[in-house]
Amino acid sequence: MNDDELQRWVESVSLTAFGVPFRHQARFNGRLRTTGGRYFLRSHHIEISPHQLAVHGAEETERIIKHELCHYHLHLAGRGYRHRDADFKHLLKHVGATLHCKSLPGAKRSLPVKFYLVCRECGMSYPRKRKTDPRRYVCGKCRGKLKLVPAEASE
Repeated sequence: MNDDELQRWVESVSLTAFGVPFRHQARFNGRLRTTGGRYFLRSHHIEISPHQLAVHGAEETERIIKHELCHYHLHLAGRGYRHRDADFKHLLKHVGATLHCKSLPGAKRSLPVKFYLVCRECGMSYPRKRKTDPRRYVCGKCRGKLKLVPAEASE
């Protein structure tokens, strides 16, 4: 599928699911790996990950298109278009879109745990991926002071 076919598909989904035409540009972006698509607030264009189509098929990609069209139509209507807004959540449910897309194989980029914040009082341990100032926090269990310990020293 190329960008022209995607454009026609998005226009068709917009008319059938929302009853309003899509008047901007839709295109594939091969760099999108951790997200299924995105909507641009300034230009009102939509980008869709071609990897989602290849891995999960047309049905899941259509849900992603509907998700981005929810952002699009609500933003142009001046209503709540962000994920946390009630208007957005209601419209997602109404058109059968998903809030989150399925993840692609090998796309998860998680940092390893490098540090622990350890409570001096009760010994409770909090894993951290980045170095953190322990003076800014207290233990959630006993409100004690914390110390920063490298991951290999705590194991």
